Amino acid sequence: MMTNLLKLSFSLAALLVVFGQSDASSEDENTPAPAFPYLVPDEKPDRPLSTAVQRNYDAYSSIRPEQNELFTQFKYTKLKGFDYNDGDGTITRRDPSKVIFANGKYYVWYTCRKTPVKPVGMSRAAEATDVIPSADWDLADIYYATSKDGFTWQEQGVAVPRPPKPNPGWRSVTTTDILVWEGKYYLYYQAFMEASGLRGDYCPVAVSYADSPDGPWTPANKIVIPNGAEGEWDQHAIHDPYPLVHNGKIYLYYKSDFDERPELTPSKVRMHGLAIADNPLGPFTKHPLNPVINSGHETTLFPFKKGVAAFVIRDGMERNTIQYAEDWVSFKIASIVELMPNAAGPFVPDAFTDTEDGIGITWGISHFTNAANDWNRNHSVLTRFDCDLSRNVDDPQMKGHHMNLTPEFHYKQGLSGKQRERVTRETAELNKPSAQN
Repeated sequence: MMTNLLKLSFSLAALLVVFGQSDASSEDENTPAPAFPYLVPDEKPDRPLSTAVQRNYDAYSSIRPEQNELFTQFKYTKLKGFDYNDGDGTITRRDPSKVIFANGKYYVWYTCRKTPVKPVGMSRAAEATDVIPSADWDLADIYYATSKDGFTWQEQGVAVPRPPKPNPGWRSVTTTDILVWEGKYYLYYQAFMEASGLRGDYCPVAVSYADSPDGPWTPANKIVIPNGAEGEWDQHAIHDPYPLVHNGKIYLYYKSDFDERPELTPSKVRMHGLAIADNPLGPFTKHPLNPVINSGHETTLFPFKKGVAAFVIRDGMERNTIQYAEDWVSFKIASIVELMPNAAGPFVPDAFTDTEDGIGITWGISHFTNAANDWNRNHSVLTRFDCDLSRNVDDPQMKGHHMNLTPEFHYKQGLSGKQRERVTRETAELNKPSAQN
């Protein structure tokens, strides 16, 4: 009898344990996970995360913009030393190169047009002549200037003039950039052989070279990066050549306009490609994955750590971003920024050192187009921009999260007359008796 009672007691105890474990398991399943912590973990936490928070950890170098080395604000300073003929549209300076430091001073090269009249506009390109430009960059030469401090500049004159016809660039030489390679200097540029607007903005890339940044410059008188074949993305435009040195080779990034659809505004998309060469005079081989950047306008890049960083401005789904590619090809968004410089030519101390430990940049030269805010006096001016995209600088003032733009700035972006009419019609429709029933 006692034995049976003992067995029954043990059985009841076992059942209580089992039921207790089941209740505890049920409580664990119904207990909500702890909320996301108030102090954001530096490392991705081992817990369920929303897609957006996962992206914060997976896509960016830091959760907070001010801790992201590739995030910055941009500051602008008016340059001294350049005359624009009272802004009447007859003198323009735009599309600066990278800035280099040589002979105890800074150098920059740029597109410069000095014509007796202002441009007639690309839509009226058929009216352009040998003295009447179509676009702001038509009938231009490549000038250069020097500076001791980066703020006050002295224009030194023409570096690369338009060559005689029929050499590449006889109509206009524009949008240049500099390469220093084995003690020599190379300027790559857009080489126009027709007025911009006749076929869009058609041109290939040409090059001139010199033993000194002061010249004299010898034109190679050949196309070094040709347009793509008919039907290819870069068949019409090889713009904004931008050379860097990587892996013992010349990596030259460029922009092209394509997918022209007149029914859309803008009518074309812009993306960036890459061409690689062992010799500054070519041949250049276009990368098989071109285009390597899916948005942007002018090209601006700089070595950063093992890879390269790029400004992606103005156009495309990923505009207003700074992107990064550790392999110099596979670009990903590193930060989202504002008030980016147009056609930025930064001072990149390690642009040509074939570095695997890029430092970054803090300043450069860019441009403002239609500087008079009047298309009847259309011209561009050079300006200085500053930023903190350098691993050697820690400037909290450059890491603010937004610019405080005035109400007046916003009101300048107001509705057009046509848009206001549409809004009025929509309101009138709401007031019709049929709409109120």
